[in-house]
Amino acid sequence: MKIYHNPRCSKSREGLAILEASKIQFETIKYLENPVTKKELTQIIALLGIKPIDLVRKNEAIWKENYKTKSLSDAEIINAMIENPKLIERPIVINNGKAVIGRPPEIIKTIL
Repeated sequence: MKIYHNPRCSKSREGLAILEASKIQFETIKYLENPVTKKELTQIIALLGIKPIDLVRKNEAIWKENYKTKSLSDAEIINAMIENPKLIERPIVINNGKAVIGRPPEIIKTIL
């Protein structure tokens, strides 16, 4: 099990607390310090079963200033998230081939 975590995000901290309380072993990936690769992000999106745009934090200034008004392909959206990891929704939890975005954090319990 893995959690893609941003310690500065309250929802991500709540998600981490849910995993810690579960007593299941998991790996914490601080994706702002250790950015995901394009291949890894593409795999995460596939596991989530969503379009890349659905993983973007659209209220981030980076998105509003640089991307919001553009018509972007899925590949361009993925590249934007790779170049600006802050744009990736969090937390993301992966367990046994299933993945969820922990918003709300309680949804994480559905894949434990």
